[in-house]
Amino acid sequence: MKKAPLFATLILLAIGAGAQDNLTTTNNDLSASQLQSGDLSDPGDPPLLGPAWVPGSPEYQYQLQQQYRLLDPRMFWHRGLVMPQANVTAIFWGKRWNNDQYVGDKIDGLDSWYQGFGNSNYAATSNEYRGLNGQVTSNVAYTGHVIDATAATGGYNRAAILKEVCQQVNNNPDPTGNGYYPVYTDIPRPAGSMYCAYHSYGTCPGNNTLLQFAFFWSLEGPPGGGKEGCSVKHQEGELGHSLQLAALADYSAHELSEARTDPNNVFGRSGWFDAAGNENGDKCLAIYGDGPVTFSNGSQWKIQSEWSNKAYLGHNGIGFLKGCLPGQ
Repeated sequence: MKKAPLFATLILLAIGAGAQDNLTTTNNDLSASQLQSGDLSDPGDPPLLGPAWVPGSPEYQYQLQQQYRLLDPRMFWHRGLVMPQANVTAIFWGKRWNNDQYVGDKIDGLDSWYQGFGNSNYAATSNEYRGLNGQVTSNVAYTGHVIDATAATGGYNRAAILKEVCQQVNNNPDPTGNGYYPVYTDIPRPAGSMYCAYHSYGTCPGNNTLLQFAFFWSLEGPPGGGKEGCSVKHQEGELGHSLQLAALADYSAHELSEARTDPNNVFGRSGWFDAAGNENGDKCLAIYGDGPVTFSNGSQWKIQSEWSNKAYLGHNGIGFLKGCLPGQ
């Protein structure tokens, strides 16, 4: 994410939650060689929020350095909304989602992941944050998934991902404005160092209801920022999951937690993030507890911890800054 100027950082620290800034990441973080010809995002596309980098990559290291240099590493509220609850529908997009060999345990596994996320100790790691519309809660409901076996497009074209969501919900997203739609494609992550996933927001044609969405590469490769790329912190057979499912579950935790606490909305980017623009998932990427995280349905996962201001102030979290909660 773009580094805040020093004077902006000092203003944010001085006046706390009341500051507004321009910390939204732009399209300039991607080189033309990394993108398919003719598929560059338009400047008017939905913003890139919470890009989750490969642990060990230059972007990941830079993100860590940003946090360690802050005078105050806490996240601040920027006078906007949160997601008091989340109503999730997963979308599996791409021709290979009709191939049983490719699908393996991924669809059933992610169904179980979302079914167990709500009312879990892990979901509660984000419940301290409030917005104009109330408090984040562990009320995360999963409505199931849809499969679109047409050819998927790259996630760097965020307008295409939003269009796919709108098509799958017939331009009628969750009417509460708390709809969250993670899009899992069958596209391998492009060569070079690039994010593994991100979240964003938008509206559908003829419907002003805001929705939150996230995008995920297939996370099967190619290598970059580590021998196994986005799956570098996982292994085949981990807790009974395939390597690909383990990585997808980890990055799903990153993006859902960020969308709940920093959804983009009619106020622009105005949720919770630190003075360098890092959200709760960014601040604890690749920081894990001592054992598996058990969800409310009994399923177990190795997933990153999430940032807590309260844990940081009490010095009772994990990680270098002692502000990350594993949610076990």
